[in-house]
Amino acid sequence: MEASAGLVAGSHNRNELVVIHGHEEPKPLKNLDGQVCEICGDQIGLTVDGDLFVACNECGFPVCRPCYEYERREGTQVCPQCKTRYKRLKGSPRVAGDDDEEDVDDIEHEFNIEDEQDKNKHLTEAMLYGKMTYGRGHDDEENSQFPPVIAGGFRSKPVSGEFPIGSHGEQMLASSLHKRVHPYPVSEPGSAKWDETRKRGWKEKMDDWKMQQGNLGPEPDDDPDAVMVDETRQPLSRKVPIASSKINPYRMIIVARLVILALFLRYRILNPVHDAIGLWLTSIICEIWFAFSWILDQFPKWLPIDRETYLDRLSLRYEREGEPNMLAPVDFFVSTVDPMKEPPLVTANTILSILAVDYPVEKISCYLSDDGASMCTFEALSETAEFARKWVPFCKKFNIEPRAPEMYFALKVDYLKDKVQPTFVKERRAMKREYEEFKVRINAIVAKAQKVPPEGWIMQDGTPWPGNNTRDHPGMIQVFLGHSGGHDVEGNELPRLVYVSREKRPGFAHHKKAGAMNALIRVSAVLTNAPFMLNLDCDHYVNNSKAVREAMCFLMDPQTGKKVCYVQFPQRFDGIDKHDRYANRNTVFFDINMKGLDGVQGPVYVGTGCVFRRQALYGYEPPKDPKRPKMVSCDCCPCFGRRKTKESKRGANGEATNLEGVDDDKQLLMSQMNFEKRFGQSAIFVTSTLMEEGGVPPSSSPASLLKEAIHVISCGYEDKTDWGTELGWIYGSITEDILTGFKMHCRGWRSIYCMPKRPAFKGSAPINLSDRLNQVLRWALGSVEIFFSRHSPVWYGYKEGKLKWLERFAYVNTTVYPFTSIPLLAYCTLPAICLLTDKFIMPEISTFASLFFIALFISIFATGILELRWSGVSIEEWWRNEQFWVIGGISAHLFAVVQGLLKILAGIDTNFTVTSKATDDEEFGELYAFKWTTLLIPPTTILIINLVGVVAGVSDAINNGYQSWGPLFGKLFFAFWVIVHLYPFLKGLMGRQNRTPTIVVIWSVLLASIFSLLWVRIDPFVMKTKGPDTKQCGINC
Repeated sequence: MEASAGLVAGSHNRNELVVIHGHEEPKPLKNLDGQVCEICGDQIGLTVDGDLFVACNECGFPVCRPCYEYERREGTQVCPQCKTRYKRLKGSPRVAGDDDEEDVDDIEHEFNIEDEQDKNKHLTEAMLYGKMTYGRGHDDEENSQFPPVIAGGFRSKPVSGEFPIGSHGEQMLASSLHKRVHPYPVSEPGSAKWDETRKRGWKEKMDDWKMQQGNLGPEPDDDPDAVMVDETRQPLSRKVPIASSKINPYRMIIVARLVILALFLRYRILNPVHDAIGLWLTSIICEIWFAFSWILDQFPKWLPIDRETYLDRLSLRYEREGEPNMLAPVDFFVSTVDPMKEPPLVTANTILSILAVDYPVEKISCYLSDDGASMCTFEALSETAEFARKWVPFCKKFNIEPRAPEMYFALKVDYLKDKVQPTFVKERRAMKREYEEFKVRINAIVAKAQKVPPEGWIMQDGTPWPGNNTRDHPGMIQVFLGHSGGHDVEGNELPRLVYVSREKRPGFAHHKKAGAMNALIRVSAVLTNAPFMLNLDCDHYVNNSKAVREAMCFLMDPQTGKKVCYVQFPQRFDGIDKHDRYANRNTVFFDINMKGLDGVQGPVYVGTGCVFRRQALYGYEPPKDPKRPKMVSCDCCPCFGRRKTKESKRGANGEATNLEGVDDDKQLLMSQMNFEKRFGQSAIFVTSTLMEEGGVPPSSSPASLLKEAIHVISCGYEDKTDWGTELGWIYGSITEDILTGFKMHCRGWRSIYCMPKRPAFKGSAPINLSDRLNQVLRWALGSVEIFFSRHSPVWYGYKEGKLKWLERFAYVNTTVYPFTSIPLLAYCTLPAICLLTDKFIMPEISTFASLFFIALFISIFATGILELRWSGVSIEEWWRNEQFWVIGGISAHLFAVVQGLLKILAGIDTNFTVTSKATDDEEFGELYAFKWTTLLIPPTTILIINLVGVVAGVSDAINNGYQSWGPLFGKLFFAFWVIVHLYPFLKGLMGRQNRTPTIVVIWSVLLASIFSLLWVRIDPFVMKTKGPDTKQCGINC
């Protein structure tokens, strides 16, 4: 993939394709044409077969045979470019170390046996160029006039026997043309050679050959590699169950609380308050709903687990010395929209942390989706690519953490600790100066973008920016770093970095973030097609450089990895005040609820910090376990069964096997016919979906890849396909993450929750009250949309029966929790009503009945304490979560329910705003910032009503004497429960200067006064009397 070759802009529907050159200065590239030896400068020459001599089959670094022989005999025996050990080629003398190579040399293709991977590649290439052209013709000749911007030839695993050579005739990249050193085997099952090979095992053939060469001696008793071999066979991860001393009491308390709750509700229903029947009925309805909501939230936490990963075993299995790196490639997705709300400097730090991860550079590709088509984002990414050439080698040389420069240089720790390199201090200071200059350039770009010129933005070469109209622009792709030209200051290769802005036209539904993520899926499938994808928000940087390896311990595990659809990491945040006033860290959800789900069918997808299996996003089902033989009853004992014998199988199942094969052929044919409807009209993309191990077909040309990349991000590509309904990110809600994970779990996939000791990713959170409530409003509105959609967990997914019941409970809870705001609002109003009317929701209780209340409160506190014990969450974090549950419930959740009902019933859509990621220069300065929003009115009104009720109740008790204080305590306790939960809201309302906007005070006092006056006048929940009691007064009325 050629980097910095120009910005590619085009529209498939309009048959337009433009390449804009000269926007940035060309970088000096290394000469890798393969004709001249890079060591001595002589011609490489040919082999005895007339082919071009290739010393290294891994990277194709041009070295002549004399230099190759000298390097093997006298030198380090490794390739100067990829550092892979040179393997002995045909005709070369043996040197020390060749005895350990069992899969090379002249016997590499002694037997023409095709493995499964070669079959799949032949199949996909045949489908690409044979059956699924869709009438498009030959792209190579048709697009030969286009420059090689997107280079082909990348794949997840190197194909043995292929190497890049120089281009001849046409201007094509060296990496796009290949020649085979060894031909693919042609023997097929059923041939004589196949039968002969099958009779003799591979190990026997290897032993015979080694005996002939004199290299096979008696095996030593103590094999030094035996321990290492055993280690590679061990699982890459394991479950760590919670200690029984912690989890068993927790489960017993849950059962006890359920029984106590049932007895309490029974008592409340059978003992009504006759003089305040309305208050009593309202409280009963609220309490029943609270009990139902608690069951949905509590029981998915019945089986919490922890997990351990073994990174050393992962390296031993897939990164063996002297062999090609077999770790799976990963495509990173980063999405951004508005550079004014999502500062380019924050996005740049995320990109830099991705490019510097501890993972093979050839396995990493980073795609940035700019859904706002902003030239500011484009220029900032260009500067980021330049700075990455210096930052990435610095990170890997000194192994620093974290690898986002803003966060690294802001660490208040001794950076000299454990750094023994004498040059570290000097290079760190130099790198910090470089980063400060980089920040100045980025800030200058942002300042320039504040005012848009009347004629629109103009690029450096005088070409108008294609995205001047953000709602009507072509698709754009720019490769900043890649296979050709993507090298750092030390000459090492850098990961690929690609800028993508999908096409937008009026009249098309673009589906916001979900549509942008689906566009990235298709673009990455055409260009790199890694089998795994990791998506991050633009403000979530990589805090642990080994995070990708942590995920691979689950996804690449040969025993359980095939059924894992994604690995979700917890969200951690920077810049939050010590006391976390508004529960921004959300540790109760990430450290308790998600651990519980991991023991069922896996955690829900939370939108960022998640590594996906690409095949799962394509709508495929997980591989099925082999079925066990059925049990048949014998005549002597009908209660027990025995397994079928082989003889009974042969006769009975012979025809069934043939019919099954016919059914498979029909199913394959139907699948091919439905590919166009399912995936869209792109032959190259459809072919990529069939490659489970990833990779791009080796015969794909840069011109065809370029055309398809523009095609798959066109605004009309998803029309009449399954995108957004069965494939990719699911449409229908602004919280597309919940829907996407839910669909995968319904197909039978399971997910994994990975919590490394060092947090994998960290991001920023809105820490002031108004932004926090708006964020919660967006989440709750998405849940309401899901509840009323066809994908609602209440009624979707029962047919296949692959979603576990406790998992369904969790998904139902994620969609119904906003509706708790209605009973919660009523329940928070009841204390004030009771104090103002001198009525209560419960009758006078006996000593025995009081035990129900005491037992209920004890079980509630015991459940919380035991949860904190096994999860490690602090009691302060748990209490902040309880407080914000009330604050968000009577404000954001309430508004979400109203807006959701308006959208469903009246068709009134509400637009959400992107949460600002900007940070205040002063530490926690944003915490005290106050922004007006209507979400503040309901909690303020509830707060004032309860304060007024407390004053009125105490005043009434003082006037009525000692006997009125007893009933008052229950009402005061009820009112103080509401006030204490709303205390953080009150602090946020006052702000730093203890000042509240006048509009909030006026609205709240007005609503509280009107409510109180109406209540005193109407008094609806109190039983009416028709007149005075004549027996007591003695008056004949």
